[in-house]
Amino acid sequence: MNNNTILKIVGFITLFVSIEVSAQVSQENTRSMQLIPGESWWGGVVNRGVEMPYGKKYFSFDLYGNDDGNQAAPLLVSNKGRYVWSNNPFKYVYRNDSLILESKTNVLVINQNGKTLKDAYMNASKNYFPATGLWPDSLLITAPQYNLWIELMYKPTQNDVLNYANNVLRNGLPPGVIMIDDNWTNYYGQFDFDKEKFPDAKVMVDQLHRMGFLVMLWICPFITPDSEPFRELERLKYLLLDSEGKMNASYGTVSKPMIVKWWNGYSACLDLTNPSTFRWMNNKLKNLQLNYGIDGFKFDAGDASFYDNPNMLSSQNVEPNQHTYLWAKLGLNYPLNEYRAMWKMGGQPLVQRLRDKGHNWNDLNTLIPNTIAQQLMGYTFTCPDMIGGGEFVTFLSGSSIDQKLIVRSAQCSGLMPMMQFSVAPWRILDSTHLDAVKKVVQIRKKYLSLLMEVMRNSALTGEPFLRPLEYDYPNQGFDVISDQFLIGANLLVAPVVTINDERTVQFPKGKWKYKNTIINGPVTKKFSVALDELLIFEKQAGK
Repeated sequence: MNNNTILKIVGFITLFVSIEVSAQVSQENTRSMQLIPGESWWGGVVNRGVEMPYGKKYFSFDLYGNDDGNQAAPLLVSNKGRYVWSNNPFKYVYRNDSLILESKTNVLVINQNGKTLKDAYMNASKNYFPATGLWPDSLLITAPQYNLWIELMYKPTQNDVLNYANNVLRNGLPPGVIMIDDNWTNYYGQFDFDKEKFPDAKVMVDQLHRMGFLVMLWICPFITPDSEPFRELERLKYLLLDSEGKMNASYGTVSKPMIVKWWNGYSACLDLTNPSTFRWMNNKLKNLQLNYGIDGFKFDAGDASFYDNPNMLSSQNVEPNQHTYLWAKLGLNYPLNEYRAMWKMGGQPLVQRLRDKGHNWNDLNTLIPNTIAQQLMGYTFTCPDMIGGGEFVTFLSGSSIDQKLIVRSAQCSGLMPMMQFSVAPWRILDSTHLDAVKKVVQIRKKYLSLLMEVMRNSALTGEPFLRPLEYDYPNQGFDVISDQFLIGANLLVAPVVTINDERTVQFPKGKWKYKNTIINGPVTKKFSVALDELLIFEKQAGK
């Protein structure tokens, strides 16, 4: 028997065993896995990153119809090389040294071919969300972003947008992407500027372009009831429908639009399972680009929870999470994009921002672990929340502003894939704290070539841009560290995320340069950190 024959037999046996395993998995809707001693897990929902790694204590989450207001994926990865994947949402429970998996669709893939977190992540990435090599618009990375939400809230106007942009430049900050947030239209679904607020939007956009800015608009899939777009979409049957609880109702027999409760009230919602609706929405966005020169869009809402209603009917019968996925697919047509809610789009050139945080130290402490969770779920192009927090109620008149928190928040964002301002630092900070924030922007500029190199590699290979120490230094006790991170393999960043001006840093093996000194790892060291200082350590080549 020659070698080719042996290889064919071995290949057939391998294929047969693989088919048998898949068949066994598909017949079971509950699986229980014994955790390996020292095993830690990440994945599922980004907003629970602060509770990762899983496996140390009880934790439970059901992904069906629930992304917890942020990115989610049907993926779990382990520092012992194992991963769990499903094409559909599932429930996962860590209890009594076991991982229990429950799936409505009975299709779960459990891979145990690796030994480290890197093995688990890269195997899952290659098999289920491979890198495309594509990027969103690079200005999102090379310059700070400016979201007008906190300053203008629900009252954006042409003059106020231009004033914000002018203040960016007056205060020595570089132009970047500027985002006009909610309520720039008369009502949801119009997809045109309110002429009272924006008497000549084309002139405004042209002026912003001349100043060096690109312009994004906030949009959502909701449609104001009893408006002109609503009546058009109802006639075309492009809206999600309401069965009203009728047992025998079907999409073909129902015509009443579903009214969905969301944070801005009650609205109808686009049915993107209908390809014609998808084209209708895409045409509206293309017209905004053609008529006004708009560069891209912030795709808000789309949360799976909005679609988890037993009375909801759509052109195609899909799970709630799939509606989130279809809203995400729309953004692939626009290199300048941003999302907060997401499902199964790892490896794609879509920007993923953390959900809004409050202006407090507890929420600042979530930025690093939640960003690590994003990256370990395949979301490369991530953005932390707006600097200082994105929950507008914490910035209302009379609210207390913690200037140091603004500075530390900016430093935490400074070397992440992106950084985004909203509350105007020049308005709320004294000169000392404003200079400290501006210094962060200069630090980012200093490291920009390295950041772009790491991002380029991530886009091509799928490797995380930002990583926990466990990724590159496995099984050395670093799995529980969630307040420092690596950019690529050679830049260690340890922002201050507490009110104290000192912090402890854990160094892996190697020689790490800090200012003019070399720190030999592995070692743990404590640092006093000045207000304008961001702790950055560069690993020396070949060490």
